Amino acid sequence: MLKLIPRDISWLSFNERVLQEASDHSVPLRERVKFLGIFSNNRDEFFRVRVASLKRMLEIETKMKMHSEKNPQKILDEVQRLNTEQQLSFEKVWTEVLAELNRKNIFLKNDKQLNAEQKKFILDFFDNEISANIVPLMVENIKKFPNLRDKSIFLGIAMSKTTDKSDRKYAIIEVPVTAVGGRFIVLPSKEGSHDIMLLEDAIKFNLPDIFSFLGYDEFEAHIFKFTRDAELDIDNSDTTTIIQKLEKGLKNRKKGKPIRLSYDENMDAGFLEYLLNRLGLSKKDNLMPGGSIHNFRHFMDFPSEVFTDKAKRKQPFIHPLLLGERVGDVLQRRDVLLNFPYHSFTPVIDMIREAAFDPDVISIKIACYRLASQSKIINALVNAVRNGKDVTVMMELKARFDEEANLQWQQTLTDVGAKVLTGIQDMKVHAKICVIKKRVKGKTTHYGFVSTGNVNEKTAKLYGDHCLLTANRFIMADINRIFNFLQKPSTGFHFLEKCKTLIPSPGFIRTELNKLIDYEITAAKKGHDAEIILKMNSMADAKLIEKLTEAAKAGVVIKLIVRGIFCMQSENKKFKYPIKAISIIDEYLEHARVWVFHNRGNQKVYISSADWMIRNIEHRIEATCPVKSPQLKQELIDILNIQLKDNTKARILNNELNNEYVASNEEAVRSQEEIYNYLVNKRY
Repeated sequence: MLKLIPRDISWLSFNERVLQEASDHSVPLRERVKFLGIFSNNRDEFFRVRVASLKRMLEIETKMKMHSEKNPQKILDEVQRLNTEQQLSFEKVWTEVLAELNRKNIFLKNDKQLNAEQKKFILDFFDNEISANIVPLMVENIKKFPNLRDKSIFLGIAMSKTTDKSDRKYAIIEVPVTAVGGRFIVLPSKEGSHDIMLLEDAIKFNLPDIFSFLGYDEFEAHIFKFTRDAELDIDNSDTTTIIQKLEKGLKNRKKGKPIRLSYDENMDAGFLEYLLNRLGLSKKDNLMPGGSIHNFRHFMDFPSEVFTDKAKRKQPFIHPLLLGERVGDVLQRRDVLLNFPYHSFTPVIDMIREAAFDPDVISIKIACYRLASQSKIINALVNAVRNGKDVTVMMELKARFDEEANLQWQQTLTDVGAKVLTGIQDMKVHAKICVIKKRVKGKTTHYGFVSTGNVNEKTAKLYGDHCLLTANRFIMADINRIFNFLQKPSTGFHFLEKCKTLIPSPGFIRTELNKLIDYEITAAKKGHDAEIILKMNSMADAKLIEKLTEAAKAGVVIKLIVRGIFCMQSENKKFKYPIKAISIIDEYLEHARVWVFHNRGNQKVYISSADWMIRNIEHRIEATCPVKSPQLKQELIDILNIQLKDNTKARILNNELNNEYVASNEEAVRSQEEIYNYLVNKRY
């Protein structure tokens, strides 16, 4: 039987690569701070989703079809061990980063380190900005423990009196990060120095004032946070709408079972014991004692103004073919490939805006998964409806942690008269597709896009993705077929079966991938050149990994670029040629899915919204698109080859997943910089 690396262990290895970036002294200090925040945020979501799922599996003592884990307790034990190791590494890196901040004259001040001017500043700041958002909970007086939010941080406060140490009370204060506008308070500082105070320390400084009416004069306050099971339970047994079911599920998520507690190791022992009892946790659960700071995800928003270095990301640029001309007009002549974040996302917005005001445009259909908080795409679609266009939006309401935002967008679009599709029971719509219908002088044309990434102008500045803008009539016809299925999913998959160019999920993509791999296997066995290059976020599907293993044994050259989960054992003495498998973690998040098959020299190149995971292959609506233009095929292959040469930010994905950097005696190659240079100098 094929041996795989457990998915969750592989994911922890990925997050360790993120932590490596925070520990790398060659990374700018502001970015190191940010990577600590990313690591923390990743880990929180891992516990909310994956650890919670493993615990559910353990509780119901059954094997879930969507997971390959056979011994959840064994995996949970290994997760706990690795998590403890990573926490120690995290604390070491944070100590190093904090020391480096101090060397740059950037200081985090606690409530006992303020000078006279800063004390006055914090007293005023508390009165004006914080106090109205403070609601202390005297927890001993509450019969039912409050439903504390799992993304928040809290101060656990033990109060006593100098005159009577036995008179001891406990209280909880939620630190109002969102309400105040952030966790960091930039203090008045001497010239050349930057002093910063965390919001919780400002609250600590004001505890005597907060509790003055109770007569206590001694306070111990320590930070804590906990993580809830974030699985969204949707009851499909009744006849309510998907929106009503989702709203109910979101309410229930807020009451999810606590599965992890992180706290200041100096917390009052009595308060900690009380907290464990009220949360229903035991010392066998995931308890994470640590330093005085928790919820490091906020450090992704560390004040940028305190850094003196002026190093900035290179700015995205407009694709040369789209300068000074309407996007829709360009696409009538040729396809354009946008490579984010190097190319600007603006032409995607422009394409929808142009269509909204074009009198010849009849309809717009678009699938949305995750949108920017102030989405220009939604604004353009709203204007399109107001201009009389027939607008259909597939708004995936079950996009994890974006459910509430997507519910609001659904309402916005519905209110103006757009037709909003809200998904399919037991399945997510993850395809990133758009088709615009236009009629000029009796002739109907279509244009639009297929993308590997979300229709999101914010993440397009940070995520590496590809978006094919095209008027190819075969691709557009297939996008229409996918929308026909989305509008009438109960009629079956016959709309998807009719796709001639796009390869849709679920189901069809596995069949096609097996054919493509088998063709390379046959070529290799006949002594012909055979090669497969794959780039994706995650590779966990056991059947496809088994097929790749078969190909490697047959002599197919295999090169893999996988950012996150990687369950394949890439080292095997039976492989005719060693598999090259790397993960690139750098300034931008590598999010694209690109697949290249040698095909006896006539290379087949695809971009896709799907990773090689069971959920993408079998349980989601995805779109995989062949790239037909020889120029664009070569562009994608060139970009992949640049990444395969990376010897600066690439780590080897071996059987041990120990994240060794690719070693090379050749000139240093940092692929994200090289790709930018390649694209900015490219001539069309």
